[in-house]
Amino acid sequence: MEQFDWNLLKSFLGVLDAGSLSAAARKLHVSQPTLGRHVGELEEALGVTLFERGRDGLKPTQAAIAIAEHARAVAASTGAVALAAAGRAKDVTGTVRITASDVVATYVMPQIIADLLAEMPGLEVELVPSNDIENLLRRDADIAVRMTRPAQLDLVARKMGEIEISTYAHRDYLLRAGSVPEGPADLAGHVVIGYDRSDLV
Repeated sequence: MEQFDWNLLKSFLGVLDAGSLSAAARKLHVSQPTLGRHVGELEEALGVTLFERGRDGLKPTQAAIAIAEHARAVAASTGAVALAAAGRAKDVTGTVRITASDVVATYVMPQIIADLLAEMPGLEVELVPSNDIENLLRRDADIAVRMTRPAQLDLVARKMGEIEISTYAHRDYLLRAGSVPEGPADLAGHVVIGYDRSDLV
């Protein structure tokens, strides 16, 4: 092997420790197909079988157990490098293209990006307002901020936070309606102007 991808070892150790692809995917925040592909690539690169597939999940082979010791040593070294590089955020350079829905791009992202650039002045951020959830699959953006969880298995989703949404009504409308809604269920009997059924806001 002329070049070796550390991510293959990382995925291998994750699956080994978790005992299954699904558990490792949840722990590493990586899709199951990606983990499976990494394990397959590592097996092909090393010329050995790392796991035996059975009803009880994945059982490591003797080769996997032997390789794990060396893989953990590499992981420890990589962690030491990461610690040594901590605090060097100002050295980060490059362009990151972020897409967000129109509302989020207008009212939420500007302050987040400002804080990010203050910490990483060498970074260039391109913000693209869009309600299209396919941006990442077409490689139109590096990061997509959405209000929905993607259905595509090759995309990794992480919760960033919560946004509060409030309802408002003119006093004249409430007088005509004859009641003030106390909760979401009460809105069924009222006229609501909002974002229809879309959850992309």
